[in-house]
Amino acid sequence: MLNFPLHTKDTAPEETHPHFDASLKEFGMIPNLYGVMANAPPVLDAYRAIGALFMGGPTMTLDPTEQQVVLLATSYENQCSYCMGAHSAIAGMMNIDSGIVDALRDGTPINDPKLEALRQLAAAITQTRGWPNAAIVSNFLKAGYTQEQVLEVILGVTMKTLSNYVNHVAGTPLDEAFKPATWIPPNKEVA
Repeated sequence: MLNFPLHTKDTAPEETHPHFDASLKEFGMIPNLYGVMANAPPVLDAYRAIGALFMGGPTMTLDPTEQQVVLLATSYENQCSYCMGAHSAIAGMMNIDSGIVDALRDGTPINDPKLEALRQLAAAITQTRGWPNAAIVSNFLKAGYTQEQVLEVILGVTMKTLSNYVNHVAGTPLDEAFKPATWIPPNKEVA
C-alpha cells in the first residue's frame, strides 16, 4: 500500500473543494475515500461524476436498493473492506432490508429472485472483467430487467471498481460513521 495523505478541506487541492463542499452538504461529512482521491483531483472528479449518473441520473432506471446491490456485490467480489463497510452503513441508513445487506456481505444468495439475478450479474461482470456468461445475462433478463439495465449495471461496477482499487492501493481507513458496519473479506485477518 502507498501512504497517501488523507486530505481535509484545509489541505486538499483547491479544485477538489467543490466536491468536499457538496459532500458536507449531502452527507454532513467528507468520507475518507474523498480525502484519498483528492490527491489526484481528476480521480475524485471522475468518481463523483459517475456516482451522480449512477445514483441520481434522471434516466437511471435501477432503484436505490438495486443500486446498492450492484455496489455491494462489486465491492464483495473486489474484497474492498472500505466500500463494504461504507455501503453497508449507507444501505442501513436507506432502510434497505437487512437480509439483503447481510446476504451481500456474506456473498450468499439474496432471497428476492429479482435482486439475486442482479447480484449475480454484477458479481459476474466484476469476476470476469466484463465477460459474464450467457446464462447469467439471460437469468437477469428473465427476472424482469432490460438490456439497457445491463449497461446500467456496468456503470455501477465501473464506479465501484474505481473506488475499490483506490482503497486497495491507499489502504483507506474506514470512517468512524461507518465503523459499526466494518467488514473483513472472507479468509482474511484483521491487520
